[in-house]
Amino acid sequence: MLRATDRRAATDTSVKEPAVDAPRMTTLDKVGAKDGDVAQTAEVERRDFATVLRQFGLKKGEDEPWVSDLADGIGSPRWYRSLAFMLVLIAIALALWPDFNAVQAAPDIRLTDDEREEYRAQMITPLALGADTGKRMGPSRLVVPLASAPERPVIELTATMGRDGSLENMLRRAGVGSGDAEQTQALINEAYPVGDIEPGTGFQMRLGRRESPSQPRPLENLTFRARFDLQLTVDRAGGPLALEKRVIRVDDTPLRITGKVGSGLYRSARAAGVPARSVQQYLKALDEAIDLDRDVGAGDDFDVIIAYKRAETGEVEVGDVLYAGLSRRGTPRAQMLRWGKDKKFYDANGAGEMRSGLVAPTNGSITSRYGMRRHPILGYKRMHAGVDFRARTGQPIYAVTDGTVNYASRKGGFGNFVRINHGGGLQSGYAHLSRFAVSSGQRVKRGQVIGYAGSTGLSTGPHLHYELYRGGKTIDPLSVQFVVRAQLSADELRQFRAQLLELKKVKPGAALEPMTQTAAEPEEPQREIDRLSNAPA
Repeated sequence: MLRATDRRAATDTSVKEPAVDAPRMTTLDKVGAKDGDVAQTAEVERRDFATVLRQFGLKKGEDEPWVSDLADGIGSPRWYRSLAFMLVLIAIALALWPDFNAVQAAPDIRLTDDEREEYRAQMITPLALGADTGKRMGPSRLVVPLASAPERPVIELTATMGRDGSLENMLRRAGVGSGDAEQTQALINEAYPVGDIEPGTGFQMRLGRRESPSQPRPLENLTFRARFDLQLTVDRAGGPLALEKRVIRVDDTPLRITGKVGSGLYRSARAAGVPARSVQQYLKALDEAIDLDRDVGAGDDFDVIIAYKRAETGEVEVGDVLYAGLSRRGTPRAQMLRWGKDKKFYDANGAGEMRSGLVAPTNGSITSRYGMRRHPILGYKRMHAGVDFRARTGQPIYAVTDGTVNYASRKGGFGNFVRINHGGGLQSGYAHLSRFAVSSGQRVKRGQVIGYAGSTGLSTGPHLHYELYRGGKTIDPLSVQFVVRAQLSADELRQFRAQLLELKKVKPGAALEPMTQTAAEPEEPQREIDRLSNAPA
């Protein structure tokens, strides 16, 4: 009885003792417990489980965990226990370490034996050393070199007409004999002038077998496109060379494209299908009639008509812009039509495109303007009747606009002087030139070089003195900008407007419709057996 009491006392005392001896004391109580103390044993087991949780740090309590800081208490039992626990975890991690060996991937496709042999024949090794696939075998002692290469029975090639325009020379360079070349050129010249063949035209030729390696090959066939609507063929056909002409049907309906300006005229026209080159021509033509920056709105309609040809063989040829129009709410704002031999644009009233004259007759800054000034040499004030431009000796001087030279000689203090009559009472003068590039009575164009800057006459250094006259009196040259506009005559204006009306009758997209057949193709005659077999039952 005393021993049991001592045990209970020890048990009670063990709860208050440090956590290090608690597991040993509870284990002794379990061993000495009797069958009648089942409830007390369950209480002790619950306390043991709670102690384990606290030792692992999974439950708060006063028991010391198994894992602690290895920097504290080095050499103590707690430190060795933590070290052992860490080593166990490292061993487990190394045991579960994954394998990083390469994984064998399955092929993307399954090849048959024939396919595999075909691939092997295309490898580098067969090409260099031969192979056993039968595609190409390496040379062996059985290989005997040939005395000469086998003669090819027929050679097909394409030759291009050069800029020299000589068809005979082109044929000879291609390997045709002189006799066939001369005969071919003569045959072609009868149907189409050889000199009119455009450089870059392609010729498809077929050369036959030659009698000996030293002889040229005979021409069997030659075909080329002489014009967009004409194809010429020279063929031997077992006898002498003969020419065959094939006229190709061509639809020359102009291509008309219309649409809204939207966010931008260029972008909308390109989106509607107008070629880039045609859009540039269209904008340039409109720029002569309206201000593209201010007079074009998003709701305006653009109208472009382009020269367009298409052959029945499928080729297409896009030409220049024939008509450039812009309208707003159905009212035309600009109508420009290409007209005349010079292919310039004229508006609906028959007025040609405007050409602004040059403001400056040379490339240089202005050093002295029109008005009263002190003369640098004479030393007193007098009227400066022109504009001085900075220029080096020998710098080109240009005509400000079209006109006729009525004076080109030396003139007092002006030195070498040129005067041009522009019509309408306007004249321009150019002084202090070093030398002339025109003569009196010569017709000059805008921007043409008429002389070169210098310092002749009453001058302190090389420069250009430029004057402008109206009715024989000097005026400020900077106050005038020349505009040249051609005007059609009455007869030309009638023809011009008739062509404009005819061109505007073209429907948008009509040139893209399928070409109509000239004649219905005859149907193949039906056989009697087919007619009977297709008869209804």
